[in-house]
Amino acid sequence: MKLSKEQKEQVIAALKTLKGFIGPMQLNFMAEAVKGEEGQFFLDKMVELASVIEKMPKSYETDGMGDKAVAHLHYFVKNMDWYITEKDSDPDGDGQLQAFGWADLGHGGGELGYIPIAELIASNVELDFHFEPLTIGQIKKAA
Repeated sequence: MKLSKEQKEQVIAALKTLKGFIGPMQLNFMAEAVKGEEGQFFLDKMVELASVIEKMPKSYETDGMGDKAVAHLHYFVKNMDWYITEKDSDPDGDGQLQAFGWADLGHGGGELGYIPIAELIASNVELDFHFEPLTIGQIKKAA
């Protein structure tokens, strides 16, 4: 797929937003996939994910919601899952520090807490491109 100037600008803007939330391998795959046969799908997915991240609640905005808090992102590896309800950036704006959400490390159950996105990425987790937002209560019920 040959990208128009507008599409290139969309990709660049989306990549900037996604950089702190997706590991380099997955991010590079998406950037290359935009140029391929299914390029429009990946362009749309990048823009969609960037929009989700930009609109996500920031720290403490879902405080007290418990099971009613909505998970906007889902990371996974093997039988472990992390569902992100809030994002937090460093005060200097240099990147993502942590997030808040539900972590299920595959031992049955799970818990709410702070989740360092950089550590997840360093552990080769994948961001679920097909995740639809769910409440923490819905996630617990499905588990």
